[in-house]
Amino acid sequence: MEKTRWGIIYCPKQGVRRTHKRWERIKELLDTNGVAYDFVQSEGAESVGRLTCMLVNNGYETLIIVGGDSALNRALNALLTFDEEVRQRVALGIIPNGRGNDFASFWGFSEEDDARTVRWLMERRMRKVDVGCITCLQQEGETDGETRSADKRYFLNCANVGLVANIMKLKYKTRRIFGLTTLTYFSSMILLLFQRMEMKMRFKVNEETVERKVMSVCIGNSRAYGMTPNAVPYNGMLDVSVISYPEMRQLIEGLGMLFTGKFLSHKNVCAYRTPRAIHFDEISKASLSTDGIVLEGFRAPFDITLNAEYINFIIPS
Repeated sequence: MEKTRWGIIYCPKQGVRRTHKRWERIKELLDTNGVAYDFVQSEGAESVGRLTCMLVNNGYETLIIVGGDSALNRALNALLTFDEEVRQRVALGIIPNGRGNDFASFWGFSEEDDARTVRWLMERRMRKVDVGCITCLQQEGETDGETRSADKRYFLNCANVGLVANIMKLKYKTRRIFGLTTLTYFSSMILLLFQRMEMKMRFKVNEETVERKVMSVCIGNSRAYGMTPNAVPYNGMLDVSVISYPEMRQLIEGLGMLFTGKFLSHKNVCAYRTPRAIHFDEISKASLSTDGIVLEGFRAPFDITLNAEYINFIIPS
């Protein structure tokens, strides 16, 4: 396989009609610029990982995901099932195409300017970026305490414990009822307003043990949709925002600060930065998600760590 040939996975937006028109616009740009590529279209979210493995096994060294954060996450986790030699050889790239494009927008990739994105990808300027990792620990019996197995899930943007993950979980449930993807976000948030979303958690960050009821914990390798606005995926650090339950007025104020980059100034937010493992002992009934994907079956105890400069990512020039 020639090294310059791209392997492209096209992930259509869910709930959007005529998704082929989006691909036709991108295809025209690729052909006009003389890009050598082969593309496959995902049949659904779960197929992205399988298609990533297929392309890697066929020798492609440039993998371009036309999709959002969750599609990029599934490709990342599939890539990291291979050994270090493959990880050092293959580069991931993104053409934004989804409702969640936070990691792409961090670098300046925009769905509004595909021509610029294609030019940047053609230059194949790579940077090694950090990758977060959740390791769910399962214990061997009740007495010896030895680790029997460890389920891992990697992320580029963020991991969420609590409110944000619960919204994602409700979104998937309400989608089955309402059908429209946009509506499911609003319906999920409305349903959560009728609940007091406080969950008892116990976790350790740096040398401090946090043991109290909180609304949400966000662990950011990148901006995490504004919840860890100062995080960058190349400094070997994870940013952590611990969010307590606000009154309604404070909740509205916090939403405004979220969109203006001042989220950490809210009095209900406690911020940390750490190069160390974050160990969770208890999360009550809180859900856990990475890059918009709910992790079913993950339970405490688990560790969240960072692998510094772990994969090759194609960034703008």
